[in-house]
Amino acid sequence: MPRGGGRESPPSLAELCRRIAAVPGRGDSVTARHGQWDAGRRTGALPVPAALAPLLPEGGLVKGSVVAYSGASSLLAGLLAAVTEDGGHAAVVGMPRLGLLAAVEMGAQLRRLAVIADPGPDPVEVAAVLLDGLDLVVLGLGGAAVPPARGRVIAARARAKGATLVVADGRWPGASLHLDARIAGYAGLGRGRGRLRSLGLTVEVRGKAGPPRNGRLDLCPNAGRVEWVLREKATRPVEVIDTQEAVS
Repeated sequence: MPRGGGRESPPSLAELCRRIAAVPGRGDSVTARHGQWDAGRRTGALPVPAALAPLLPEGGLVKGSVVAYSGASSLLAGLLAAVTEDGGHAAVVGMPRLGLLAAVEMGAQLRRLAVIADPGPDPVEVAAVLLDGLDLVVLGLGGAAVPPARGRVIAARARAKGATLVVADGRWPGASLHLDARIAGYAGLGRGRGRLRSLGLTVEVRGKAGPPRNGRLDLCPNAGRVEWVLREKATRPVEVIDTQEAVS
């Protein structure tokens, strides 16, 4: 924090390049710690929460791809946890409200996670620089739309570097995959009392070809961690239901 209590200046692109050069080689081992992560059906996919893998065409996020994301941020935290706990490196750009505590509870390793809350006037360029040395970059666009020509340039860079870009809160034309996660309900709360036991999400996955895949995922505490459970997989949209339960 600078003197006088002002906001910290965003890092320059040259500084980011220096930091990226110091990052160790991309994580390529799959340990599936706690049985929670799945690295996809091929080595060209990043690890994801195991409960999400059956909904993804490749069983994971394809390296070198651009993924458009919308909805609840809980699943973003899960993606960051899966990559960093497996030994990979990730960054979050332009999303100051993303819950890092939630990611840690899912197993995220903060020493492998860079957070650039205020990337300055051009967050897309900052994300492009980070693609040079990281496995996963999550970019918040703040409601902006990226022109198709620029989107193609950044997508080509991600492809060339073997990094995955997940774009949230904005429009990115030509994304190879679309993920949407919505809160479906909570379990454990009664009428004004009770203890929250799980959070449910309905997830829709849309690729460039084939019908959408839909499922219901629950986030459940287990031995001091928050883990993902695939409760329901469907070929049609999963209805958002109220999962509140009475407390005995």
